[in-house]
Amino acid sequence: MRRHLDRRLKLQWLRVLDAVEAEGSLLRASARLGLGQPALTRALQEAEQVFGASLFTRHARGVRPTEAGRIATRLARRVLAELHRAEEALDHLHSAQVAIGVLPVAAVGVLPGALIRLKQARPDIQLRLQQGRMEELLPLLASGEIDLVVGRLYPPATPDGFLREALWEEPISFLARAGHPLFAQPVTRAALAGFELVLPTVSQRVGQEIDERLAALGLATQAPMRSSSYGFIREMLLASDMVSVMPRLMMVGDLLRGALRVLPLEEEAPPRPAGLILPDDRPLPEAGQAFIAALRAHLAEIAAQGLSPMPDGNSSRRKIHRTARPSPA
Repeated sequence: MRRHLDRRLKLQWLRVLDAVEAEGSLLRASARLGLGQPALTRALQEAEQVFGASLFTRHARGVRPTEAGRIATRLARRVLAELHRAEEALDHLHSAQVAIGVLPVAAVGVLPGALIRLKQARPDIQLRLQQGRMEELLPLLASGEIDLVVGRLYPPATPDGFLREALWEEPISFLARAGHPLFAQPVTRAALAGFELVLPTVSQRVGQEIDERLAALGLATQAPMRSSSYGFIREMLLASDMVSVMPRLMMVGDLLRGALRVLPLEEEAPPRPAGLILPDDRPLPEAGQAFIAALRAHLAEIAAQGLSPMPDGNSSRRKIHRTARPSPA
């Protein structure tokens, strides 16, 4: 029997089914919907004609759904929930709000300058920032709790369906104050070995990459001073002849001001692309697009100073195909 529900169902009937099942009474459902009981009864009868079955049976204290009524009510609630989610998404799309997930290095690197530009251009935009590791941020991106992620583009262990756009490089670099003695001589491994190191403990992944960079140059990785404080490392660099090894844009403000400089080594650091991770199943809100425009402008200023080249000379977008996610039970 073909009921052609997709062509014959009315939204008002779905609201009636939901209210009647939830209240267990036609009278209380009428009050909940602000609909006269005769009109509610008529809507229920019309729905039963389309479904081709009785949807509720009467009992001493009200009504209860039949088996067909439970099927119809589940359908009604799914449709109404999807409509509610669509309405929220449309409101969010045009709202002046954006929720940004950010990895630790980007949080102290490119993000402050981008946000300063954004607030200057769009003071009406409300920002919500969520700092964390990649494995913490991607579930929030998938659920819609954040709109995009900014930071290092680590290759996913499995395809996840997100869009990744590389916007800049953040190579592991050696940094020192502008007047450091190393700038007056060739920066060799032997010359580097003569100065103390102060290293960040930003995250396990970044720490491993720093240690690998040091090991490749034959420099010890056990002796250096280590700190999780960005401010402490900065002060040690500016006030002494210590050298640090980190993604260079962690200190982008001091690099742009000329207080710190990148030590020129002959051995090139491995590429470390960074940029945006975006959902592929929903549009970015207008406020999110404004943030990306501010980020691009800030990155252009950084690139103009020769501090962070764009990957392959420009930005590139590549789609990682989504794997099937398990359906909710």
